[in-house]
Amino acid sequence: MNILYDERLDGPLPAVDPTLALERLREALPGVTLLHRDEDRRPFECDGLSAYRVMPMLVALPDTIEQVEALLRTCHELGLPVVTRGAGTGLSGGALPLEQGVLLVMSRFNRILQIDPDARIARVQPGVRNLAISEAAAPHGLYFAPDPSSQIACSIGGNVAENAGGVHCLKYGLTVHNVQALEVITIEGERMTLGSEALDTPGFDLLALFNGSEGMLGVITEVTVKLLPRPQSAKVIMASFDDLENAGRAVGDIIAAGIVPGGLEMMDNLAIRAAEDFIHAGYPVEAEAILLCELDGVEADVADDCRRVREVLAAAGATGITLARDDAERARFWAGRKNAFPAVGRLSPDYYCMDGTIPRRELPRVLKGIARLSDESGLRVANVFHAGDGNLHPLILFDANEAGELELAERVGGSILELCVEVGGTITGEHGVGREKINQMCTQFDADEITLFHALKAAFDPRTLLNPGKNIPTLARCAEYGAMHVHNNQLPHPELPRF
Repeated sequence: MNILYDERLDGPLPAVDPTLALERLREALPGVTLLHRDEDRRPFECDGLSAYRVMPMLVALPDTIEQVEALLRTCHELGLPVVTRGAGTGLSGGALPLEQGVLLVMSRFNRILQIDPDARIARVQPGVRNLAISEAAAPHGLYFAPDPSSQIACSIGGNVAENAGGVHCLKYGLTVHNVQALEVITIEGERMTLGSEALDTPGFDLLALFNGSEGMLGVITEVTVKLLPRPQSAKVIMASFDDLENAGRAVGDIIAAGIVPGGLEMMDNLAIRAAEDFIHAGYPVEAEAILLCELDGVEADVADDCRRVREVLAAAGATGITLARDDAERARFWAGRKNAFPAVGRLSPDYYCMDGTIPRRELPRVLKGIARLSDESGLRVANVFHAGDGNLHPLILFDANEAGELELAERVGGSILELCVEVGGTITGEHGVGREKINQMCTQFDADEITLFHALKAAFDPRTLLNPGKNIPTLARCAEYGAMHVHNNQLPHPELPRF
């Protein structure tokens, strides 16, 4: 059984009169933009996961840290929930607002505060675009490694909140591996500094805890990121396969050979054709799958790695192996991959993007499972993978105008995520849990683990006012979903919130 998204929150929803809330916030935040009319709030009713829409009660757009502090203190006093939003490009409903809450929009915090080429760090506000950091660091021969496909639009605060990845995270890590410090504000309006410009700090690693916390523990107001030197050389090999499972096995073979590519991406035939029609990247449209393997470093090492990868791919059954002739062709190869999502969007009125992660060795098995679910449901699935680290992005095509197709797509997506858990993986690699995957959290974790998550949140937000109803399910939800054992009609840990 799959419980589809609804507007209930996991726990009691405080009732605050909108007129009173607006009045109190205007008193506390003179001069701050507060949107309350329907036409002003409408653009903020969803994030990138546009199938779910909720009108926020109020939208606040502060300009200064002091205003954020005052807003959070006032909301805490009123018992008014707060959802923080960045660029709105998230794909799990993490920035979905609340009908009885304030949407705190951080888009005006968009300044790069410092580029320090000697320390190889940048201090930036949370509304700075991911790509803008690399653009600012480029004159110093540096760049910011995590590169989500939405990097032209997504903001660094959201990247931290979701622990975003990208096509180069196999070698260079996720956001958490590239952040050195955070400035955050708690729901009580207290400022905190986590991490530092040093490589290590004493005490518990709260910096890592905040990476991927999805706005549930505090509001990020500044991020210090690591910058890396541009590699001396970078080459891309494109390999085509006439069998999807052979392509999946080739991924494991490359890593097993002791080669760690800068990026290792995979696309199936449906995604290949869509990207080629859209971008004209030079993809072989007859192939059942392609792998894009980028190798970077010093010139001699890259040349040697290219030779070894060619040998591995040939042994794995590649029907074609192409080395990008120059930087322009390399950029075209990557443009096709990075535009795969909008390209697939041209094939169907709607698509549902999933995000799970599996052990690389299980890729052939999971590909078979996704094909079976596609056949059983009658919904086409285009597969786009960060194959090197096992991060899957199946795109489930459907038409929301057809009765029941959205619900069917959600059920197929849920089944794919549960298959990821079954083979030893996880329900997210970079998009987060948000509202979209909250039911599958019940499959991933048991009652004691979920209890611990609630305790961690309570340490920072005991009244559950920051982004409530996201990420962590209640035990009651898990019991209703059918993924948690109930003893004698009694849920474990009865002291935790219920619906």
